[in-house]
Amino acid sequence: MNTKARHTQKLLLFRLHGKQPFAIGTLKVREIIPFRKLTRISQDHPSVLGAAHIRGKTLPVIDMAAAVGYPPLSEDELQKSSIIVTDCQRKDIGFVVRGIEKIVDTDWRQVLPPPSALGKNAFLTGLLVTNEQTIQLLDVELLLSEIYPEPLEKRHAALTDIQREKLKPMNILLVDDSHTARKLLSDALDNLNIEYQVTTDGHHALKLMKQAADAGKPIDILVSDIEMPGLDGYELAFTIRDTPALSRTYIILHTSLNSEMSLSYANQVGANEALTKFDASELIQAMLRGADQ
Repeated sequence: MNTKARHTQKLLLFRLHGKQPFAIGTLKVREIIPFRKLTRISQDHPSVLGAAHIRGKTLPVIDMAAAVGYPPLSEDELQKSSIIVTDCQRKDIGFVVRGIEKIVDTDWRQVLPPPSALGKNAFLTGLLVTNEQTIQLLDVELLLSEIYPEPLEKRHAALTDIQREKLKPMNILLVDDSHTARKLLSDALDNLNIEYQVTTDGHHALKLMKQAADAGKPIDILVSDIEMPGLDGYELAFTIRDTPALSRTYIILHTSLNSEMSLSYANQVGANEALTKFDASELIQAMLRGADQ
């Protein structure tokens, strides 16, 4: 890996409504299959169409267009649609889309954050502008949080007084491009009365870390998403390890990807740990390991 740590990732492009292309990272994708007959399941959310039996597993299947606010697929459209089988946030989920486009390579430094005018409830984490089109990257975390809210026991952690006092002096920085993920992270620490800083992208996180180091109060623990516009978590970790003033930071990559899948590369770029979102107890225990170092 060179000193720039350029990390090209692949995006799966698909259509939900009209000709507008949407995308998710292929690291979340297990396979793509033609639509098949579904088993009805008891489900409060109207975008859950039923369950599919795929390779020995039963998984819910979601009409992605309906989930993000577009017209749901008709019965005729369903017969021509595809199911994207994903492994995301510890869940096997199938997403029905109107059509599959292609897989493209992209440098995450070319991905732009979505316009702030879209608000917090837009299901986007970024935009990729090419010569041909503007590709919208879907915020799968927000989508899943609307359908499957995290139970309270996953969102809050318990600490002893000794553990809390160990974390309180730590200078902690959280970085994630997903509003939903930032809120979960913030709530977990707020619930424990632990102070922290939070930001939305890798470039700003790096700027904050350099400012903190210059002020003599370097960041002790960094919790960073991996897939982010501009400067992804892998490159952020590599840059931190390659910068002497920042290199002692304990880096936790916190991702919706399967942790086993991301751990190997996380270690290569210098991260201490890679965790799958979202379990507050696992995250706080990782922070305590960072405090011990």
